[in-house]
Amino acid sequence: MSDALAVDKRLVRRSFEQAAATYDAAAVLQNEVCRRMLARLDYIKIEPTTILDAGSGTGNAVAGLLARYSRARVIALDLALAMARRTGSRRPWWRGLFEWSGPRLTAVCGDIEQLPLASACAGMVWSNLAIQWSNEPQRAFAEMHRVLAPGGLLLFSSFGPDTLKELRAAFQSVDRHTHVHRFTDMHDVGDMLVACGFADPVMDMEVVTLTYADVRELMRDLKAIGAHNVTRGRPAALAGKSLLAKVAQNYEPARREGRLPATFEVIYGHAWKPLPRVGPTGRPVIDIKPR
Repeated sequence: MSDALAVDKRLVRRSFEQAAATYDAAAVLQNEVCRRMLARLDYIKIEPTTILDAGSGTGNAVAGLLARYSRARVIALDLALAMARRTGSRRPWWRGLFEWSGPRLTAVCGDIEQLPLASACAGMVWSNLAIQWSNEPQRAFAEMHRVLAPGGLLLFSSFGPDTLKELRAAFQSVDRHTHVHRFTDMHDVGDMLVACGFADPVMDMEVVTLTYADVRELMRDLKAIGAHNVTRGRPAALAGKSLLAKVAQNYEPARREGRLPATFEVIYGHAWKPLPRVGPTGRPVIDIKPR
């Protein structure tokens, strides 16, 4: 990835810190993808005792995970401290419903590329629309593999390259700056999982289209969830009225039935951390590669 397209991690953190108070009201797509991910667990047989929610935001998945796995505890980890705090503040109304043998929710501030957790500590890693904010998604997957126990499950979602393609096209003829984040292709994500040691990766994708009255409404929604431009190639100053007017003009040919579409390519994936191989005597099998 070129330096101009790379995300500025400090800006990512600041953006989500500022969006913590507005996130829940604006995160329509994130909540819907969360529901669809939870539904996928109906077809997967697993009973984890510890679940890492990697990139938890304000904790929209926590209630569903705790309800589904009645004997599990959830570690909700987010890069933004304000997001982690909002997750932690959800605990009081869950306490009577979901507590078993001590607290079942721990909110942690941390980076998915450097997880502050012990190796093999989790039976499941869940990550909903967070990996796309990593400059090195393979490093994030490697960390998720590290903290998973053998036989553990990784279940995640992310955005693909066609996400916000209309907004990207509207900006292209305006200036040379980067205005829309670049997203990793599904097939490349699958290759990363294999390279990190995951087994049996399953990838699929769907396109979700949201519609808006105008470009300003779209950009307000993106800002409210902390998803505005955080690339290193962004303009140094805020966009002026004339630039935004040109972007709005460029976007207009996409209007259908009075609304402007915004495409989101949603990638889903799951994979397993394989169990150690053992021989007939029960001893571990170690592969020796020839020099």
